[in-house]
Amino acid sequence: MSNVTNVTDDLINAMNAHDLEAALRCYTDGAVYVSPVGVGEGRDEIASFLGAFLTGFPDVCWTPWNSIVVCGNLVITQWAITGTHRGPFTMPNGETIEATGRSVNIRGCSLRTMDGERIAVHCIFYDQLELYAQLGAELVFKGP
Repeated sequence: MSNVTNVTDDLINAMNAHDLEAALRCYTDGAVYVSPVGVGEGRDEIASFLGAFLTGFPDVCWTPWNSIVVCGNLVITQWAITGTHRGPFTMPNGETIEATGRSVNIRGCSLRTMDGERIAVHCIFYDQLELYAQLGAELVFKGP
């Protein structure tokens, strides 16, 4: 990895190859991963988050739209993911949605703070309602 933008390519290529070990090499030992599902600290917890996604969507494919470097060590990437829900997927409330066989196409963005040529903080954002609707989940209003 010769510079911070190459890390984006390395991470996306590793995830598209479903190579969790290669993906984890993109992170510092004490990296923090923040997603709608929760926060992971260190490579072991990050592996748990990324692995759970690969389990739920084993054919997942990330497509980056564009990446920019802001202020030297902050990289922002817009992306889309496509895949088929073929395994259990944990929702932010801790409930698990079993495989539905449904296809998903979700847009999102990542903000990564770099430490040298590794990711120190990785925050991802996507529309959870869009994902859950594509999985067939229903929004239930329980009242005030």
